[in-house]
This record gives sequence, structure tokens and C-alpha cells, in this order.
Amino acid sequence: MADNHKNSARYNIKRFLPYYKKHRLVLTLDLICAVLTTACELVFPQIVSMITDQAVSDPSVITPAFLLRPALLYVLLRLVDAGAFFYMQSMGHIMGAHIETDMRSDLFSHLQQLSFSFYSNTKIGQIMSRMTSDLFDVTEFSHHCPEEFLIAAVKIAVTFAVLLSVDVPLTLLIFIMLPFLLVTTYVFSGKMRDTFKRTRWQLGEINAQTEDSLLGMRVVQSFANEEIENQKFRRSNQTFLKLKKEQYRVMAGFHITTRMMDGLMNITVVVAGALALSRGRITTGQFLSYLLYINMLLAAIRRLVEFTEQFQRGMTGIERFQEVMDTPFEIRDAKDARPLDSVKGEIRFDNVSFRYNDADGAEVLSHVNLTVPAGQNVALVGPSGSGKTTMCNLIPRFYDATEGRVLIDGQDVKGLQLKSLRGAIGMVQQDVYLFSGSVMDNIIYGRPGATREEVIEAARRAGAHSFISELPQGYDTHVGERGVKLSGGQKQRISIARVFLKNPPILLLDEATSALDNESERLVQKSLEALTRGRTTLTIAHRLTTIKNADVIWVLTENGLEESGTHEELMKKGGVYSSLYRLYAAREG
Repeated sequence: MADNHKNSARYNIKRFLPYYKKHRLVLTLDLICAVLTTACELVFPQIVSMITDQAVSDPSVITPAFLLRPALLYVLLRLVDAGAFFYMQSMGHIMGAHIETDMRSDLFSHLQQLSFSFYSNTKIGQIMSRMTSDLFDVTEFSHHCPEEFLIAAVKIAVTFAVLLSVDVPLTLLIFIMLPFLLVTTYVFSGKMRDTFKRTRWQLGEINAQTEDSLLGMRVVQSFANEEIENQKFRRSNQTFLKLKKEQYRVMAGFHITTRMMDGLMNITVVVAGALALSRGRITTGQFLSYLLYINMLLAAIRRLVEFTEQFQRGMTGIERFQEVMDTPFEIRDAKDARPLDSVKGEIRFDNVSFRYNDADGAEVLSHVNLTVPAGQNVALVGPSGSGKTTMCNLIPRFYDATEGRVLIDGQDVKGLQLKSLRGAIGMVQQDVYLFSGSVMDNIIYGRPGATREEVIEAARRAGAHSFISELPQGYDTHVGERGVKLSGGQKQRISIARVFLKNPPILLLDEATSALDNESERLVQKSLEALTRGRTTLTIAHRLTTIKNADVIWVLTENGLEESGTHEELMKKGGVYSSLYRLYAAREG
């Protein structure tokens, strides 16, 4: 029931109206101009009626001097119409573009605050579709919707009043037919909205598949699987075509029905009007003006009916926009959240349990109680699925613990301001993400506003300055999409330089060297050793040789914390860690 309410046109329009607030003056002037252009059209049949009746009753009156006044009046009205129409076409569309921009900004800002779980379950292509094509239709809707409804209302009201003054029975006959047209419009508009929504969703799927295939082009070509990708795309593309066909059939049915009603109303006016003229109920001039007003009325209704298609496109765009905007923030500041100041870096897991909100709901962590003293370097090892990465994700609140508390310096992270909490934590991950831009842009991302000298110093400390200096434009070299122009080791050292520049007291290293070759690993490991000095550090590593010097090693299994101690202590113990290390050494050897 709630979903139906949220999908209703009234609900979506109510949610959309606040976007007009900043543009009230432009909207008001736009609607005034719409009335002016309508008034110019409504005057013309009156001029025709007057001249015709004069010509029929006394042709000698029709002189150039007599015709000059109505002609000048009409030219003046057309000049007013031209100015008003120009304002509508320019400022009206600009207002729509401003609203589109505001909505896109709000959508992007909302997306920035959504949790990891949203992105785990939502395709980027679907999001891109909502930010581009959906909002473009909203632009057209925001500009034309108020205009079209106002113009139609004025034309119908004025035409109805004028026609009643000419012939009441004929006018009532015409207007009795309008409800049938409105019912037709209502029935087909619902069908159009449904097909538009399904088409938009499929377009998002195409965007997502295209993005996935293009970003993985090296993998595609390395396995010579171009034809597989082509087949996948063809299936998706054909589904889109099928939906478009359905959409166009509904639109065709809608337009043919309204055209039939249009023709029926036209012939009714001609026949009934001719009978009224022959019986002397109306004059020749009135009959001509009646025909002109009826054509004007039908044109207004036809335009309104045709606008239904655009209206439904706009409503679909607004509905899809609201779906994302209504997605709640799972991770957000508490009302009384406080900043994390003077960070020492102690981390404590107090009876922490965690499960993901998915179908299986399997528990990843169960009643974990661990403490990392400030400044200590702790390594996490264990099989995949034992909860190592999850523990690291709970510290900066990428997810919240299902039970228990995660504390930094004795403060529950849920009571801390997210910006200050995450500002105190630096992360280096296996999958390095570099933004499309220069080397400088990517390093300075760690602390926007840093000087060039500070960026270079951070790169030196990360062992990256030498290779950066050898690049074609040095720090101003463009790294390509996702850093494609750099090697894995180079990208990793740039990401380490980014963290050096941020200079956080807490450091999380998630398999930072596992994807590198031996030489790159040696260089990166040297940078990491410099980075971890004096910081509270949690290191997740599958290459066990990289954590031999950790202050303490935690061995996690599906049973929780299985063992802990230094490398030497755990090797002497001959338990899980010892077995893992010997297995790793044998594989590497």
C-alpha cells in the first residue's frame, strides 16, 4: 500500500515542488507569458467574426481604413506574443536546466553518504541512468508541465465561455464528448508510465553491462572472449528493443484513439454548426469563429494529450530519482555525535558480532573481544571468510557491528562524527583506486589543500618520488582511467604517498602487497614499514613473510581468535599459524 502511495503522481509532484522554490520569479513570469501567448490566439477568431459579419451585411464597409485597425491590433498582439514566447523558450528551459542541476547535485550528494551495502547491491550503470537520461526528462517536465496545463485551462475556459455565448446546445454537445477523451488519456497514461519505467530500468542494465565489459576489456581480450561479451550485450539489447516495441505500441494505441475522438468532434461541429447556421441561430461570422475556436480547443486538448507522454516520462524520472533519495543512510552521525580529538590510537573490540543484511544472514564475527594498544602493529592472518576485512571495515564504520562496540581511545565509534573518525584513519588496500587525473591530483586527495612541496615530500617518504620524476610530465602526468598507465607497484606507492600526506594516527593495511611481483613487493613493503612507524596499525596479509616483524599476530579462524603472539612465539607453538607459514613458505619456495 505504501509503495502504491509513493508511486502516485500526486505524491511525486508534491516531493518535486520544492525544486521550484528558488525559481519562483522565473516561473511566475513564465506563466504570465504563457497566458499572454494564449490571449493572442484567442483574439484572432473574434477579429475574423467581426470582419466576416460586416462583409456579409454591408460589403461597402470593408475598406482599407476599416481593415487597418484590426490588422494593427493583431500585429501588436503578435509582437507581444513573440516577446512572451521568447521568454518561455529561453528562461523557461533555463529554469528547467537549473532544476535538473539541483536535482543531480542532491542525488550525487546523497549517493556519497550511502553505505557500502547499497553499492554492493546496486549496479553503477543503473545509478548513471538515473543521473543522466532520467533527469533530462525531468528538465522538460519541470518547464513544460506548468505551462501546458495553464495554457490548456485558459483556452478551455475562455473557449467554453465564448462558445456558450454563440450557441448553448452545440457547445454542450461538444463538451459532453470531452470526458470520453479524458478517460482514454487516464487509461493509456498508466500503461505508458509502466512501459517507460521498465524501459529505463533496462537502459540502466545496458549501461551497467557496458561499463563492466569496457573496464574489464583486458581480461576479455586476454581470454579471447569478445564473442561471449557480444552475445551478452545482444541479449540485453534485444530485451531493451522488446520493451521499446511495447512502449511504442501503447503510445500508438493512445494516439490513434485520441485522433479518432478528435475527428469525431470536428465532424460534429461542422454538421451541427451548419444546421444552426441554416436555421438562423448563428451568423456566418459566428459560424467561422465557432469553427476557429473549436479547432483551437481541439488543438489545446490534442497538445495536452500529446503532453501526457512527456508528462509520464517526467513522472518516471522523478519516481526513479525519489527511489534513490529515499534510500536511508545506514551509517550516519548520531544527533549528539562528537569529534574524535587528540587521537592516541587504541582500538578495542568489545563483544563484537557482525552479520551482513543479505539473504543468508551468516554471522561473520561472533563475540570478538580484542584490544590493539596505541602505536602497536597488529597483523591479522587466517583463511578467507574468517572476518579479517570485516574487522577493519567496522573501525571506520563502513559497516556497524550487529552486537557489541568498537572503541577508539575508549570512545564508541557510533558516537563519533564520521568525518573526524575517518579523518583519523588511513587505508591502503590491495585493489588500489586512482582517479582519472594527474599523479598530483591523486596524492593530494589525501589532504586537499596541501602544498606541492608537501605532496613531493609524501611521495619521497613513500618511495615514489624517483619513478614519478621519470614520468613524461612528472607529477602532472595523467595516470589514465583507474591508473591504467602505471604498474601495480607504482599505483600502490602513490596510494601510500596519499596516506603519508593524510598523516593519520591509525592505519589499516588490507593485503596491500598481495597482488604485486616480488620486486614491487620489496619496494612497497619498504614504504609500508616507513608508513606504519609510530602509528596504530592493523595489517591483513596473505604473504606471511611481510608480517614477521609485527608486534603481535592474531590468527583468526571460523572459531574466532585462535592464536595470538609474535612470529617467533607462534612458530614455536606449532599451531595454526605455524602450519599456515610453512605451507606458504613451501609454496613460495
